[in-house]
Amino acid sequence: MKVSDLNPSEYNIYYKTYIDKVSKEVNLKDGFINGQNNVINFFKDIPEDKLGYRYAKDKWSIKEVLQHIIDTERVFMYRCFRIARHDSTPLVGFEQDDFIKPSRADEKSLKSLIEEYQSVRLSFIVLLKSLNNVDLQCHGHASGNPLSARAAAFIILGHEIHHMEVIKKRYL
Repeated sequence: MKVSDLNPSEYNIYYKTYIDKVSKEVNLKDGFINGQNNVINFFKDIPEDKLGYRYAKDKWSIKEVLQHIIDTERVFMYRCFRIARHDSTPLVGFEQDDFIKPSRADEKSLKSLIEEYQSVRLSFIVLLKSLNNVDLQCHGHASGNPLSARAAAFIILGHEIHHMEVIKKRYL
């Protein structure tokens, strides 16, 4: 299954920015494995003294960006799971900024953040392996908009690419 298989009706137009960042040739399950390696290597290559850097007073630190990637993956994995299990209950949105402060990301070591990321990513990979194409094509609703299980997964791949690009452009 590739991102080119998605129909725009499977997700809110807001997520097109993320979906467009995923290569049209990437297989979903391979994308999760390769993406994991890219994210880990990217954050490990950032100098330690830059991890707490904010390019503006009201912006997240690099550690907080990584925590945001982790938290968002948790939310979208749950969405993917519920939708793939044919649960038609509308799923509520989440306020990403409200998640950061209580996460205490700046108090965590990069090693612990990467460990947390790997754990969440492995859970998503295992979930994806357990789902077939029919499951992944199931549709539900999240944040008041249509969402398919596979769109939830592809959004995560593009989401992490987006944030690595922002870090390269504004933080490093």
